[in-house]
Amino acid sequence: MTSRFRHVALIGKYQASGARAQADARDGVMEGIGAFLESQGCTVFVERSSCEDTDAPPHPRYQALSVEEIGQRCDLGLVVGGDGTMLGIGRQLACYGIPLIGINRGRLGFITDIPLDNYQATLIPMLAGEYEEDHRSLMHAQVLRDEAVVFDALAMNDVVVNRGATSGMVEMRVSVGRHFVANQRADGLIIASPTGSTAYALSAGGPLLHPAVPGWVMVPIAPHTLSNRPVLLPDADEIVIELVSGRDASANFDMQSLASLAIGDRVVVRRSDFRVRFLHPRGWSYFDTLRKKLHWNEGGS
Repeated sequence: MTSRFRHVALIGKYQASGARAQADARDGVMEGIGAFLESQGCTVFVERSSCEDTDAPPHPRYQALSVEEIGQRCDLGLVVGGDGTMLGIGRQLACYGIPLIGINRGRLGFITDIPLDNYQATLIPMLAGEYEEDHRSLMHAQVLRDEAVVFDALAMNDVVVNRGATSGMVEMRVSVGRHFVANQRADGLIIASPTGSTAYALSAGGPLLHPAVPGWVMVPIAPHTLSNRPVLLPDADEIVIELVSGRDASANFDMQSLASLAIGDRVVVRRSDFRVRFLHPRGWSYFDTLRKKLHWNEGGS
């Protein structure tokens, strides 16, 4: 089969911190994937920060591109790593509309779903155009202080308001679609996308939300009032969380960027104009992923 994707960005870490043997092992994996892509007729590039974050010299075989250059020049991103790696690059490339394929080197792998030990057999038909396409919504979040935007970020999983590490509960005034919901006292509050419903929100007792559902999940973290339960919200509504009281509170965006919050700050969450495009093997199902990753049906007769 001939690949329908001509210019492919290979995204992942070329070296691991720690022992040289570990670094060499990672290099071997990435080199092998790059060589395989070339054998399928692809021109391979690497994402520049993957090399710059290590002590390795520039890659001798593949041209390194910035994220912006990948968006302009490539027609596919192949991400090798865990879900955290995919979250980071997915947010950055969403505005370019480039599809992403994930090879799992992490633990769970809800969105990097191709096993490393079988990637060649899986990728050959996908590169030829035989795949399922899956679009995931992004969240656009801002922190407003005295009407000025002091922090601006995209999130694929969730936006989380957290109490300080050594402080008590925070009190938050929550509004949805310009309607006041409640003043909530809790350790924090999670606003999660369908993608993020299998992450922190699930650990806090939230429901699973199918990616095709146009909604958010609002999940309190250890609420003071036990009747304060998770709520499913339409993603067309703007959510505003105002910090009423609490010391050292912060807002996290996919747990990869952080903003310190002061009393009176408002965290505003809206649906982004951009979506992330994932490609999966033909026959892929979201329920297959849940069944495998959450170990459903194990121990049954």
